Parts: sequence; C-alpha cells; structure tokens
Amino acid sequence: LIDTDIASHALDVIGDGIEKTIVLGRRGHVQGAFTIKELRELTKLKKEGHNVAFNVRQDELDMGATPSTMKELNLPGARPKVRIDKLLRDVAAATDTTSGANTTTKEVDLRFLLQPITFLPDELDPSRVGSLVCQRTELKGEPRNQVAVATGEEETFPVSLVLVSIGYKGVPLPELEKEDLFDYKKGIVRNNHGKVTSSILNTNTNSLDTKGGLYVSGWLKRGPSGIIGTNISDAKDTVASILFDLKNGNIFNDDDANKEDDVQVDVSSKSGRDGLNLLLKERGVKIVDWDFYRKIDAEEKTPGRLRSERQPREKITSVQEMLQLL
Repeated sequence: LIDTDIASHALDVIGDGIEKTIVLGRRGHVQGAFTIKELRELTKLKKEGHNVAFNVRQDELDMGATPSTMKELNLPGARPKVRIDKLLRDVAAATDTTSGANTTTKEVDLRFLLQPITFLPDELDPSRVGSLVCQRTELKGEPRNQVAVATGEEETFPVSLVLVSIGYKGVPLPELEKEDLFDYKKGIVRNNHGKVTSSILNTNTNSLDTKGGLYVSGWLKRGPSGIIGTNISDAKDTVASILFDLKNGNIFNDDDANKEDDVQVDVSSKSGRDGLNLLLKERGVKIVDWDFYRKIDAEEKTPGRLRSERQPREKITSVQEMLQLL
C-alpha cells in the first residue's frame, strides 16, 4: 500500500494491509445494491497481481434462490440482476474448485443471509472489538419485497475492525413532509427526472403538480444505490430538467409555487451565477472553485509530500490545510 494514494495516517494503522475482508449482507445476492462493475473489480484482484482471492459460497447463493427470487430474475428490468447472479455463481464454482489450495496471502469473502447481532470485545484488549456474532437469515415475502428473517442459527467471526456500510435512508425537510411530496418507504423526494413533483394529479393540466423551481439529485432523488459514477449521470439528468425549464420559462417564484396552475416567470432579470458569487463574496464565504481545486490537486502531488516515487498523491485530509492554499 505504500505506493498507493492511501493517507499516511491510515497506513500507519493498517501497516501492510488487511489479511481477510468479509462483506456481509442480510439478504441474498439478488437483493444486493452492488453493481456488476464493482463485482468484476473484485474478481480481477488475483489476476492483476494483488495476491487476493475473492470467495463466494455456493450454498448461500442457493439459499437465496427462493421462488420469489427466481421470479425477480424474470421480471422486467431484471437483466442486471441476472448478470450478477451468473457472475457470482461462476465465482462460487471457482471457489469450490480451489478450496484448500489457496496460495494467496489475502482474501475477500462475500457472504449472504447473515445479520450482525453482537459485538464481542477482544480478550487481550477489551477496548477493541474481537469478534462479531451473526445470525443466519432466510428470505420471506413476495418478489422485490422479500425481507430477511432470523433463523436462530449463529456464526461467529473473529474481527479486529468492523465498518457499517449501508445506504442511509433519506428524511424530508420540514416543507416536504407531506406524503404527496415525500416517499417515506423509499426515503426519496418524489420527482420526475430530478424535478420535485407531487403524487397528486392536477385535473386542470392532467399532470402531476410540481413544487415550483425545486429540484433534487443524489440519494434523496433515487435512494441509496450506485457507485460514484452513478452520481454523474444522476446529476446530468437533474441539470437537464433545470435547463429545460429555464429554456421554456417553467421556473416559478416562491409566491407562485402553491398556485394550482403553472405560472411562467421571466427569469432573464435574475443575476444567476454572478449574483451568487457576489453574495458569497459579501458574506466572506470561501468556496472551492475549479482553480482552487487545481491548487489542491497540485499540492497533493508535490514530490516532497510523497512516500515514494510511485505514490500518485498524498491526500490533504484537513479542510483548514486546504483553505490555507487560498
């Protein structure tokens, strides 16, 4: 890891790396929020010289293949899940074939149908975690609505570090608490390509009411899913809606937002970005614009900061240190 961009303070803690990583999922592999691109990266670890084995258990894939799961794989839009199912089954078959003959020094195990229930302290240092007790689960329910139900069977993993890696469910702002504007089940603001809408049909326009001039992106728009790249296409989708409304005069004033009919407003007199920049300057707010980002980028790559010639950058992890570059 010395030649990677991992921060030095983190490298001091984990040293030469972690020997075994176990990724746990409460439900089955078909219900996972990961993408096939992420999984493929894991399958390449050994082949690309990282000396890391990627393991998947065939029995857990089979346990997750309930009648409802099989129906999920045949529903419209299920192609990505079908590809994930095939990839993981191929990995599981390879795992069974090489079982007992693993020559790698590190492993990544992807486990399913396991729910953490108890953290136990390390015997030598009670201030640190020593093991994680999990309970086996099984899937119950209809397609795309299956839940993990505990079976009572337990499995204990020796661990030295536990990370909670789940999607965080969105909550509404005070003015968006009504159910016609916020989907509490999904934890998202109701929207159409990023433009905030109501679930109530406007009989005058035969379309969903909109919350004038209000847009949303990210997890609050689509829910906790995807990778970093997903946010790029997500943001582009919302920006396209904003640009469309600007072009067609569909941006509303606050006073018009609650009217039944859409009110077209002339936005040509608005100060836009220049007005925002002026307001931030008047308030003494320091912002990270593109030029400032490039200063940070250049500073992180300064040879004097690097541990080795191959290290791409030494990240600046302090906001105050970044602001000193202004």
